[in-house]
Amino acid sequence: MTAIRSSRTAIAPLTVLAAACALAACTVGPDYRGAPAVAPEAASAATFVRTPAQGVAPERAPSEWWLAFDDPQLNALVAAAFAHNPDLRAAQARLRESRAQLQQQQAAEMPKVSASAAAPRMREPNLSAFSQQPASSGSGRGPLQFYTAGFDASWEIDLFGGTRRAVEAASDEADAVQADLADAQVSLAAEVAQAYIDLRDEQQRLAIAQRTAELQQQMLTLTEQRRAGGTAAEVDVERLTTQVETTRSTLAPLAAQVEMSLDQLAVLTGKAPGALDAELAAPRALPALPASVPVSDPATMLAQRPDIRAAERRLASSNAQIGEHVADFLPKLTLFGDLGFTAADPGHLLRKNNFSWVGVPYLQWNVFDFGRTLGAVHGAEAARDEAEARYEKAVLAALQDANGALSRYGYQREHLVTLQKVQDSAQRSATLMRQRYRAGASSLVDLLDTQRAEFLAQQDVVSGQAQLLKDFVSLQKSLGLGWRSAAS
Repeated sequence: MTAIRSSRTAIAPLTVLAAACALAACTVGPDYRGAPAVAPEAASAATFVRTPAQGVAPERAPSEWWLAFDDPQLNALVAAAFAHNPDLRAAQARLRESRAQLQQQQAAEMPKVSASAAAPRMREPNLSAFSQQPASSGSGRGPLQFYTAGFDASWEIDLFGGTRRAVEAASDEADAVQADLADAQVSLAAEVAQAYIDLRDEQQRLAIAQRTAELQQQMLTLTEQRRAGGTAAEVDVERLTTQVETTRSTLAPLAAQVEMSLDQLAVLTGKAPGALDAELAAPRALPALPASVPVSDPATMLAQRPDIRAAERRLASSNAQIGEHVADFLPKLTLFGDLGFTAADPGHLLRKNNFSWVGVPYLQWNVFDFGRTLGAVHGAEAARDEAEARYEKAVLAALQDANGALSRYGYQREHLVTLQKVQDSAQRSATLMRQRYRAGASSLVDLLDTQRAEFLAQQDVVSGQAQLLKDFVSLQKSLGLGWRSAAS
């Protein structure tokens, strides 16, 4: 009978542990089924709705799209921004933080083990003061000294998957933060390129204004000489003076814009304002636009845009958090254990007869919490619904962004062709009018009008070329291009 009872005593803990392991395979809460379909017809179409008829090719675009400009200075600026931009470094730090939080959640699935050692010294109280018997001499005992060392362990068995759901949520959030970093790279590359295009645009227009002012000053000097000779009127001098000063009035604002663009590029690359003046202050032509722009289909765009990936991963994370709270409705089982040695002599501490152990299974069930857990579950469900709505908004915004960028790029190409025709006509008209004016066949007023039109046409073409380049950059950004994989 004793043998049977001992056998049952030994089997019972094993049975409890086996049952706990079987229950640990259970994970409560809704399983993630993926993001909902948003605008399925538009997302699965072969092309975008606003794809222009010319200037684009149905191909997968390269991620480092700025290389298509074949501009070494722009390439160096983007590389410097990726290496030193403060906003990008902050995003990288957030990624490391999210991965550390995931590591903490993963560690929660494992046992906690701690080691301890102590050498307490104590003295027994003198109880003779509370006794009617007189204290006998020599009956007092000296201080007690003993030594102890051991290990304590605890392990919460994840019976219903609450910890696994927490790990799942932390993993999805880490993926979302990694997508945030990629999105920051996309925005940074576009911002650097647009600031560089602005700089070259402003430098070109400043150079045109300076050349125009010089030509007008030469004509003013010639007219002043003719007035002195009696062949030109005072009103002609005043008209030319007005035109010269009007052109010169555009120089200061353009020069200020050049300096602002230089400072913007410096800050984007992690440098102080003015640090890039020596490198970029010399005027250069605008980057050359590629003859054809590769544009992928909507499905590819949605798959490669980091902001959509971030929204989808946060949807998955919020879905896992529901199960994390549902698990609080159910019992929690924790195993406690202690292994130790205790002895009065440190030399005898590790003897077999000084060894002791304690094992305690602890079951806890918060039966009545007056709706706290239910409120947490409802809150998690609402957060999941919000994340789903944010994902739908991100997809729709991406489709709108890409179609809008394509539309602007297509129409700007047509607009630039018109501006170039206007410039060609203005240049021919100005050349003819200068010949007629020298021959005395036209008035100074007519000449001034044609020169003003020529100057404005030149400015408009440069601005139109810059705008087309910036529309190209916006198109690449809308396609989700420009990010690099984060280092593990």
